[in-house]
Amino acid sequence: MNKKVISVMVIITVILIIAGIWLVKNNQKENEKIMNNTLSSTQTVNSDFKLNITSKFSLDKLKEYNLPIIIDFGSDSCIPCKQMAPALKQLNSELQEKAIIRFVDVWKHPNLANGYPIELIPTQIFINSDGTPYAPENAEELGLEFIIDENGNHIFTTHVGALTAEQMKSMLKEMGLNE
Repeated sequence: MNKKVISVMVIITVILIIAGIWLVKNNQKENEKIMNNTLSSTQTVNSDFKLNITSKFSLDKLKEYNLPIIIDFGSDSCIPCKQMAPALKQLNSELQEKAIIRFVDVWKHPNLANGYPIELIPTQIFINSDGTPYAPENAEELGLEFIIDENGNHIFTTHVGALTAEQMKSMLKEMGLNE
C-alpha cells in the first residue's frame, strides 16, 4: 500500500512540475508580447523602417532615403533564418533611420519575393546608400553573388545563408552607413 501511495505522489509531482514549466514558458511569451506591443505603441516607426514586410513594398521608394539597405528573404520556420532573426532585429533597432533592414517571410507572403532572385532561403539583397547594388572587391570571399540582367547590368547583389550582425554591420559600413 505504501508503494502505491508513493507512486501516485511521484506521478502527481511530475505532473505538477511539467505544468509549472508550461505556465512559466507561456507567461514569458505573454510578457514578450506585452513588451513588444508597448514598444510598438510608444514608438512611432516609419513603416519603411519596420523589420517585417507583410505587404507589397517599393524598393525604389526605399532607395530614396539614400541609406544602405539589406532585405532578408526567409521564413520564420527555416533554421538558418531563425538563427539570423536576432541579428536582423538588433540591427533594425540599432540602426533606425541610418540603414534599412527588412525581412520578408516568403512562405507566408510568397508574392513579395516576385521580381527578386530568390531560389533558396535565407537570401539577402544588398543596396548601397546611393541606390546601386553593393559590389565589394572581395565579393566572392564574402559569399556574394552579382545578379546581372540580360543587358549586362548589375541589378542585385545577393548572399545565400545566414549572416551575423557583425558581418552585416561591416557590409553596411562599406555600403555607406553613417553612424
